[in-house]
Amino acid sequence: MSDPRTSRRDRLRAQTSAEIKTIALQLMADGGPDAISLRAIAREMGMTAGAIYSYFPTRDDLVTTLIGDVYTSAVDAAEAARDAVPENDPGGRILAWARAMREWALANPEGFRLIYGDPVPGYRPPGEGPGKEAEARACAGIVGLVAAAWPAARECVSRGGSYTWADFDPAMAAHVQEDFPDLPPAGIAVTLRVWGRMHGLIALEIYGHLRTLVHDPAAVYDDEMRDLVTSLGLAH
Repeated sequence: MSDPRTSRRDRLRAQTSAEIKTIALQLMADGGPDAISLRAIAREMGMTAGAIYSYFPTRDDLVTTLIGDVYTSAVDAAEAARDAVPENDPGGRILAWARAMREWALANPEGFRLIYGDPVPGYRPPGEGPGKEAEARACAGIVGLVAAAWPAARECVSRGGSYTWADFDPAMAAHVQEDFPDLPPAGIAVTLRVWGRMHGLIALEIYGHLRTLVHDPAAVYDDEMRDLVTSLGLAH
């Protein structure tokens, strides 16, 4: 039988940890990524610096945890949306992934900025951990979307024969060759273009550039994603 006192301590610790992360994102929203400070968070929460260090020994530990949390949340949302569409509808799966990423970003603008926007000054990410795992899932997810579309897309891609594996990061090329053996180097170039088109308008919207120019950014984004699907030779 579990000790109720231990369970209560665990719950309180989890609640405090969650509050620390929430305030960190608020500080970032108000003052940019360099505003994330354990001492500032401690002041906001009425804690001593020593108490907050028992949750996150350094600012980098906190930032690493934040990145892992928000990146995992983003990829979970994108994968769930993609998987709700049948595999025989590659165009629909691309649209689902893109729409889910935009919806997630609008609900988590500080999280989007943390993983795709402004770097935290002086932060050195670890070589592994939840953030790296989520990054790998996101990369594999978008490559997988292109790989599924490739039978149709190969006829629509310019410069298809001019890319070689040497044109790309060796580690990424190795992963793609292992996980998607039927996708040629040109498919990586298409993947980067797909990623850019998906995230470009999201970034403009998150950073406040679209609202001054258009009343309905969602319609512009949806038109762009449908054009993207069409450019890959997929009907939707």
